Amino acid sequence: MTDDLAGRHLVVLDLDGVTDKAGLMDRCVRALDLPGWFGRNWDALADSLCDLSVWPEEAVGKGLLVVVRGWQAYAKARPEEWETAQEVFSHAVGLTPSLAVVLALGGSS
Repeated sequence: MTDDLAGRHLVVLDLDGVTDKAGLMDRCVRALDLPGWFGRNWDALADSLCDLSVWPEEAVGKGLLVVVRGWQAYAKARPEEWETAQEVFSHAVGLTPSLAVVLALGGSS
């Protein structure tokens, strides 16, 4: 792991079995422990990723590393939604230097 990612709080966003946006949002809520008021839409996801006040307490001051795994089936089933999800992740990372989102390319653990 490069130095700029070392020490960040790790969250695994497991998309295994997800085939639609609702499933993606549900997994984001669980993995990121998003608040009840989370709107389950793309704008709300972008806002939450950039809002340190909704990050896990362990990430504040350390940074947040979100590893997205099991995304390939979702990307294949819903390519336009997956493209939007990637744009949301990229936008949030661009606005929040202490946030990193990476895609796991293989492996089951």
